[in-house]
Amino acid sequence: MAPAIAAKPLLSDLVAQSKQVPSSHIRAVGDRPDLANVDHESGAGIPLIDLKQLDGPGRRRVVEAIGAACENDGFFMVTNHGIPEAVVEGMLRVAREFFHLPESERLKCYSDDPKKAIRLSTSFNVRTEKVSNWRDFLRLHCYPLESFVDQWPSNPPAFREVVGTYSTEARALALRLLEAISESLGLERGHMVKAMGRHAQHMAVNYYPPCPQPELTYGLPGHKDPNAVTLLLQDGVSGLQVRRHGRWVAVSPVPGALVINIGDQLQALSNDRYKSVLHRVIVNSESERISVPTFYCPSPDAVVAPAEALVDGGHPLAYRPFTYQEYYEEFWNMGLESASCLDRFRPIA
Repeated sequence: MAPAIAAKPLLSDLVAQSKQVPSSHIRAVGDRPDLANVDHESGAGIPLIDLKQLDGPGRRRVVEAIGAACENDGFFMVTNHGIPEAVVEGMLRVAREFFHLPESERLKCYSDDPKKAIRLSTSFNVRTEKVSNWRDFLRLHCYPLESFVDQWPSNPPAFREVVGTYSTEARALALRLLEAISESLGLERGHMVKAMGRHAQHMAVNYYPPCPQPELTYGLPGHKDPNAVTLLLQDGVSGLQVRRHGRWVAVSPVPGALVINIGDQLQALSNDRYKSVLHRVIVNSESERISVPTFYCPSPDAVVAPAEALVDGGHPLAYRPFTYQEYYEEFWNMGLESASCLDRFRPIA
């Protein structure tokens, strides 16, 4: 049995005290990662799409590739995505600098209240979960940027400027992808952008410390994203795994690429044509890992419902209309590892 350790709010500080996984983070035997039973395919393991022609004469081919990835995989990688390399490198640099700050400095941002727009915390929701995850994270709401940036950490000194630039670039890419997804469904280019109301955007700056016994725990267990589309920036350390054809598949980082995945809101807006897919994060004993998912969302008051053109005799309405706020509250009540929250919104027969 792993020893009980004097409580510290953040995992990274807890780890510094012990060379074993604390009991609070150990999964039951039947709920462990089973790291030997993972497919490590050559290449990314998910489609890799070059966006160079997305705004050029090859747009149709790129849109078709995005549509096929959304329908068949729910995940894909993009290269030539338009976010400058210096902006990407800056984001990863200040993320690492933040998590290497002294404990007293980091704890200025700490909160275990999941409703706070800006907070540093650990695991997922420490107020409700029974077993903790091997992750610290900084949650930042990003849009409208001017409404939140003054609440962000002021240390490292460049944090607000660098992260603000990255979040603005990520939003621009999210909008381009939503337009392409709309076209891939046979809808007008601006449909998905309009369907999401006033929009919302937040990011998680994730820090996964080295884990002495990675077979006992998760960075994050299998889950689906509650938002519309997620744009994942990660350093060169592997950790992401996607569920495909009943097996877990490791997604190896590709230099210069971002990982894109469909969330529950796009599954609903596409009337189940595109699928939100289970994914998880595993940890390792050798290297820390940084990842920065940007979650692009409808505004809380947006009514999520598919276009009329996507509902017909062969594709009956998959979910009753709901607001994103209604959905998000249900998601937090159910917890990260619950079955898809979308099932709660099926039409009553």
